[in-house]
Amino acid sequence: MYRAAFRLFVFVLVTAVGLGTVFPQSVEAAPGRGRKPNANQEEVIPEIDPALLGEEVDEIERRTCVSIDEQAFFINEHPTCRERVLKRGKGEDAKEYKIDGLLFNFRAVNAICDDRNPQTRAHWLYPDGPWDPERNTRAFIDALPYWQRSGADAFTVNLQGGSPVGGASRVQHWHNSAFTRDGSLRADYMNRLERILDYADRHHMVVILGLFSPGQDQNVWDERAVLRAVDAATDWLLEREYTNVLVEVASACSDRRYDHDILTEDRVHELLRRVQQRSEGQVDSPRGRFLVSASPGGGVLPPRSLLRVADFALLHAGTVDDPGRIRRLVEHTRNRMRGSKKPILFNQDDHYNFQAEENHMMAAVLAYAGWGFHDWRRPGEGFHQGLDTPPVDWRPRSLRKYRFLQRLAELTRHLPPYKTRTIREELKREKAGREQSRADSYPRPDPKGRR
Repeated sequence: MYRAAFRLFVFVLVTAVGLGTVFPQSVEAAPGRGRKPNANQEEVIPEIDPALLGEEVDEIERRTCVSIDEQAFFINEHPTCRERVLKRGKGEDAKEYKIDGLLFNFRAVNAICDDRNPQTRAHWLYPDGPWDPERNTRAFIDALPYWQRSGADAFTVNLQGGSPVGGASRVQHWHNSAFTRDGSLRADYMNRLERILDYADRHHMVVILGLFSPGQDQNVWDERAVLRAVDAATDWLLEREYTNVLVEVASACSDRRYDHDILTEDRVHELLRRVQQRSEGQVDSPRGRFLVSASPGGGVLPPRSLLRVADFALLHAGTVDDPGRIRRLVEHTRNRMRGSKKPILFNQDDHYNFQAEENHMMAAVLAYAGWGFHDWRRPGEGFHQGLDTPPVDWRPRSLRKYRFLQRLAELTRHLPPYKTRTIREELKREKAGREQSRADSYPRPDPKGRR
C-alpha cells in the first residue's frame, strides 16, 4: 500500500514539473487574465519568420564580379594578373609583353557530369568504387585551391559536359545533359553547379559556363526546347545574382555533330543576343548584363556574325600543331573584329611542351590572348592523368598538370604547384629516361681499341 502511494506521489510530482515546463506562466500571472505583468519584467516579443512577411531570409552578397574593358578582363575592378609582364630577349633586343588583363584557365567541363544511360555508366567507375556524380563535384571543389594557388583564375564547366573519352567522339551513347527533353533544368545538375559557382564566387574565381556541347544537344527535342533551355539557364543565373560567370552558349559551334541549326556557327549569334537581352539591366556589373560568347572548333576562326555580337572571342586549338599558327589565329580573329576591341581567350588547347621556350601558351601570351589548359586521359594512362575523362583526379598530380601550373606560376608570379609523391616519382623517371637517352647517343668504345 505504501509502495503504491509513493508511486502515485512521484507520478503527480513529475506531471506537475512537466506542465510547469510547457506552461511557465501560471494562469493568474498570465497577462489579460485579471493581472497586469510585472513592470520590472521584460516583455518577450515573439520573433516572426521573415519569410512569412514576404521578405527574403538571406540577402545574396556576391564577392566576385568579372568585367571587360576593351581587350582586358577585370576581376572586382582590377585587371587580372595586375602589373605582370613577360620579358623576352636580352640587352637591347629585350622586349616586354603585357600579361595583365589575360585570363588563364583550365577545362573542367565534366565537373558536374553524370550519365543517365545505364549501359555506359559503368565506363566511369572509380578505381575504388562505382561512378558517383556527387563525389566527382566534391573532389573538384576540394581541388580548386591547388589550381588557384599557381595562377589559374578561371575554369570552364559545361551543362552538357564534353567528350569523356578524349578528342571528338563521333557517336556519343552516354547521356550527359543538365537539360530535359523540353529544355527544363535538372535539379541534381544545377545543385552541383550552384556549389561550384558559390565556391568560385567566395574565392574570386571566374567560371566560363558552357550551355551546349556537340554530341549531346540531341537530348533536347527541337529548337523551341533549345530556346527554353537558354532562357531557363539565364533565369537561373539571374535568380542567384551571379556576377562571376562568362556564358559560353555553345562549345565548338562549327562542329557538325550539332543537330539544331541555331547552335551552329551560322546562327549561334541569335542565342548570344537572346542571353544579352534577357539579362539586360539585371546583373550587378559594369555592363549590367551577362557577358556572352561561343567558341568555334579547333583552329577555326569565329564567324564575323558571332564576333559582332560576342562580348569576347573564344578560341579552341585542338587541331593546331604550331605555336606560329596560334599567333596567326589570334591576329586573324582580331582583324575580323574590324577595329572593335574585345578580349581573346583560348579555353581549350591540348598542346603542352611547357618547358620549351616556344609553346602554345607562350604564343598566345605574346599575341595578348588568354590560354586554357585542356587535358584528357590518353590510352594506357592511369587515374591521375587527364581532366576531361571521368573518373577525374582533379588535383594536379600528373606531370602534365604540374608542368602547366609550374609555367603559369612563373608567368603570373604565383606560388609554384606542390610536388606530390606521384609527381616526384614521374620526375625521377623522366630524369632517368633523359640520362639513358644521352648514354645511348654516346659512341661506345671498342674493347679492342679499334677506331
